Amino acid sequence: MNRKLLTAEGYQRLQDELNDLVRKERPEITKIVSWAASLGDRSENADYQYNKKRLREIDRRVRFLMKLFEVAHKVEYSPEQEGKAYFGAWVELENDAGETIKFRIVGNEEIYGRNDYISLESPIAKACLGKSVDDEIKVHTPHGMKEWYIISIEYDKNQ
Repeated sequence: MNRKLLTAEGYQRLQDELNDLVRKERPEITKIVSWAASLGDRSENADYQYNKKRLREIDRRVRFLMKLFEVAHKVEYSPEQEGKAYFGAWVELENDAGETIKFRIVGNEEIYGRNDYISLESPIAKACLGKSVDDEIKVHTPHGMKEWYIISIEYDKNQ
């Protein structure tokens, strides 16, 4: 893995997930697997099979998160970012038809489960980087070139 950028919020959320998996969920599942194994025939024991599979999933996620934190870099808000779109910014765009979109530029590991987060590596995020309010951005899409105007840039300053 290369160096991975995470917002302070994303770093904390993933840290909380890791702690929950290691301290709460894994011990609970381990107890259930031990109990189910003590009942005898494991080949027809649904509790044993399901929870053993769940234990493997937890272990895989824990390994992934441990490796991620070895290369993760938490990016904190800095006042120098103000007025420009950089990592961690909430950006709102509008096109000539009056359609608007709003998203937050984050690292690849933070986009899952969120429709309003986009990867730093996405074409629209790359086009926004370093731009200010009222700047025009052009993005190559599968449907051709799209033009947008930045109408607002905000940062979560409490992170």
